[in-house]
Amino acid sequence: MSESPIPGLRAVDHVAVTVPDLEQAIDFFTEVVGGEHVYTTGEFADDAGDWMYTNINVHPRSRLRIGMVRLGAHTNLELMEYRAPDQEKDDPRNSDIGASHLCFYVDDVDAAVEYFQGIEGVRVLGAPTDVGEGQPNHGARFVYVITPWGYQLELISVPHGMAYEKPGAARLAQPGMWNNREETS
Repeated sequence: MSESPIPGLRAVDHVAVTVPDLEQAIDFFTEVVGGEHVYTTGEFADDAGDWMYTNINVHPRSRLRIGMVRLGAHTNLELMEYRAPDQEKDDPRNSDIGASHLCFYVDDVDAAVEYFQGIEGVRVLGAPTDVGEGQPNHGARFVYVITPWGYQLELISVPHGMAYEKPGAARLAQPGMWNNREETS
């Protein structure tokens, strides 16, 4: 591997998602997904200045609370609840610029779908899809799930690898065990 172009770069520290209700999102990612709530901040705001605009690129009168949830051994999820005068309330679609989704690797997509179908307010989109031959990600099986507040999750399984994987090829990072904390010490 080549050296990082960012001096001292070690890893992705966290992924952030803006949510409409911080407590609801923390409950979902801990109770439904199985993450661990680590902390919740007090409110960040600047009632007189422009710190929020200058430093975070949001409306100067925005107010922000943050909840951090650990997902498995390697992922920290920052849940951000903003209150802002110019806040968009529509759920972004995957096709919208800046939209995002989290993808969870599961051993069995069909079993995960069955689990999510039993969670109130969760919507499973369509049926699990097997990626077709001729695609570099052939071998993957996936489905999308919508959280109760409209955020998109993807569930994926690749039990036998993907078509692009051949000796010498760059490879995607592989999932570890969900609760293997020794790996992060």
